Amino acid sequence: MGFLALVSAATFVCTPVAVWDGDGPIWCKEGPKIRIAGIAAREMDGTCSRGHPCPSSSAVAARDALVRLLGGPKGQRDSGHIIVRAPAMRCSSDGQSYGRTVASCRLSDGRDLAQAMLATKTVLAWR
Repeated sequence: MGFLALVSAATFVCTPVAVWDGDGPIWCKEGPKIRIAGIAAREMDGTCSRGHPCPSSSAVAARDALVRLLGGPKGQRDSGHIIVRAPAMRCSSDGQSYGRTVASCRLSDGRDLAQAMLATKTVLAWR
């Protein structure tokens, strides 16, 4: 099944291969780039997006927390993206934002990814 068919079904599989910051994008082996629904993290330049909550934690702390949830760093691309090798997640599309799929995802152990990130206290809830 192709990526377009998966998105049209609203539920899809994402096997994470790279991470940019604490709320995404997460690059999926299957093609999409995911922004995690329901949370906000600082941008990698330290700023916060207009209209979003602004966590006190740094962007690096949030990114590193996400990378740890996805099994830890396996390297870094020249672009700065952190390489990960994580088990597949089950995700549900909440729409699109800046060319990314906004999604709610469950880690392979069943935990909700946004809730797991909120537990790290490096991101804030945002809808």
